Amino acid sequence: MKIFKNKIQLLEEISNIKDIAFVPTMGSIHRGHLSLIKKAKKKSKNILVTIYVNPKQFSKSLDFQKYPRNINKDITALKKINIKYLYLPTYKDIYSFKPKSKIFLDKFSKNLCGKFRPRHFLGVINVVNRFIEIIKPRTIFLGFKDFQQLTLIKLHLIKKKISTKVVACPTIREKNGIALSSRNAKLNKIQIKIAKKVFAYLKDNKKIILSANSKKKQSEIIDRVIKIGVTKVDYIKCINLKTLQKTKKINEKSNVFIAYYLGDTRLIDNL
Repeated sequence: MKIFKNKIQLLEEISNIKDIAFVPTMGSIHRGHLSLIKKAKKKSKNILVTIYVNPKQFSKSLDFQKYPRNINKDITALKKINIKYLYLPTYKDIYSFKPKSKIFLDKFSKNLCGKFRPRHFLGVINVVNRFIEIIKPRTIFLGFKDFQQLTLIKLHLIKKKISTKVVACPTIREKNGIALSSRNAKLNKIQIKIAKKVFAYLKDNKKIILSANSKKKQSEIIDRVIKIGVTKVDYIKCINLKTLQKTKKINEKSNVFIAYYLGDTRLIDNL
C-alpha cells in the first residue's frame, strides 16, 4: 500500500491510470468501509481510499473536533485488506484550487438530513467534486446507509456530465441490526441496546410506518421511538427511492428513513 500525504506526489503516481476505484472515507475504518473496498476490488485492482474529515460538512465545530479519529488503526486495517493507494490530504490540498465543475445541489438536499443540517450536503458535494477532479476515478463506491448523500453525489455527477460512475453498496449491519457507522464508537453499552431496539421497531413495523399518512400517526411513531430511550428524533420519513418524494402508497419501492440522537451522537439509518 502506497501512502500519499499531498496531491503532487499522488498525481505523479496515478495520473496515467484510467480505472481507479475510489472509496472516500472519513476514517475510523470499520467493516462497512471494508465491504466497499471488497466491492471495488471486483471492478479494479487500482483501489484508492481517502481518509479526510471534511470540516465544511459539519455545522458545529465541536462535532468536527469530536469526530472519532484513529489514523494508525486505520492504516493497519487498510494494509491488511491490501489496497493499492491511500491518500491523506491536507486542507490546502483539497481547497487551494478552483474546480472546473461547479457544484450542483438537487432540491432533494433540503429533505431529510438537509432540513436539520442546512450546509452539510453543500460541504459533501464540494469535497467529493474536488476529490474526483484530483483523482479522476472511473468509479466511486458509496454505502446505501447514506442514501441521501449517495443520491446527491450521483445527481451532481450526472448534471455536470462527469464520467465517474457511482456504485451503491448494501448497508452492513452488526448482528443486532445496528448499521455500522464510525459514530457508533461514541455509544456506551446502554445506548447500543437502545439503537438495537430502534432498528427492531422499524423493521417489525415498516408497513405500519409506511402507511402512516396523517401527522397524528407520524407523531405517534416518533413518540414510540422516544419511549424506546432515544434522546431526540430529527425525523422518521418514508421516501420513494425512485421519485425521492414522500411515499403515497404502501406498495411503492420505499424505505423508512430515520435520524435520531443517543446523547450527543446523531445516527441515521434507512430500511
